[in-house]
Amino acid sequence: MESPEALILPDPPTLKTTDRPKNSLPDHRQLPESDGTFVKNFQEHPQSIILTSSLEPVLQKLHPDGCYCIGQDSGIYWRLTNPAEKGAEAPDWFYVPHVPPLLDGEYRRSYVLWQEVVAPLIAIEFVSGNGAEERDRTPPGLGNQVGKFWVYEQAIRIPFYAIFEPRKTLLEVYHLVDGSYELLAMNDRHHYSISPLGVELGIREEQGISWLRWWDEAGNLLLTGAERAVQAEEKATQAEEKAARLAAKLRALGIDPEEA
Repeated sequence: MESPEALILPDPPTLKTTDRPKNSLPDHRQLPESDGTFVKNFQEHPQSIILTSSLEPVLQKLHPDGCYCIGQDSGIYWRLTNPAEKGAEAPDWFYVPHVPPLLDGEYRRSYVLWQEVVAPLIAIEFVSGNGAEERDRTPPGLGNQVGKFWVYEQAIRIPFYAIFEPRKTLLEVYHLVDGSYELLAMNDRHHYSISPLGVELGIREEQGISWLRWWDEAGNLLLTGAERAVQAEEKATQAEEKAARLAAKLRALGIDPEEA
C-alpha cells in the first residue's frame, strides 16, 4: 500500500477533461455546490459528525500542520460536463490527506480534482435505498449516468471505499489493489482495517440504531468530542469523590486534610 503522500491522482487517459491550460479550467468557486438533490435521511448528518469528530485526534497526530480536509456530502468534480454537476460525485463522507483546509483563504465549495490533484484516501456512502446506486459499475459511454462504484474505482481511484447500510446493519469496505477494488475481510473484532490511518472501521449498536464508528488498532473505540467531554467530566467527578473520601478518613483520625 502506498503512503498517503504518494496518493497522487494520475489523469486517466480516457477521461481527460480538456486540452486547455489548467488555469483556464473552472475552480471550486465557479462550479455548482450541489446537484439539487436532498439528503436522503436524517441519520446522514449525525453519522457524518460522529465519523469526523471521533477521528479528529488521529488526524491531528497525522497532520500536525493541519493539512487535510474532510468532505461531507460534498461534490468531487472528476470531469467537465454540461451541465457541470453531471461531472461530480458527492460521497456522504470522505477524507483527503495532505491538502490545505482552505483554498485562496476560503473553505472549498467542492473538491475539484484538476485543481487539487490528490485523491481522497477513503470515501464512505450511507445507503438509503437498496444499495444499487452505491454499487453501480456502469462505465462512461453507454448513454447512462456513470456508475458511482466505477467513478471511485477507475476515475478518482480512491484507495478505500466503504458502503454502509444501517437498516441491514451491513458494512462493506473495498480496497483498491492493482487498479481494481477488492472486498476487504473483517478482522476478529468484525472491523475493517484502514491501515494508512491506523484505525479500524466497524458498526456499533447504540439505542437500537446502527452507527459507523472508528476504533484504534487495539480495539478501543474512538470517542467523539462530546463523548470525550463526558469521559473527562466523569474522571474529574471520580477524582473529587476519591479526594473527599480520603479527607473524611483523615478527619476521622483527627488529622486536618489541609495539613496532611
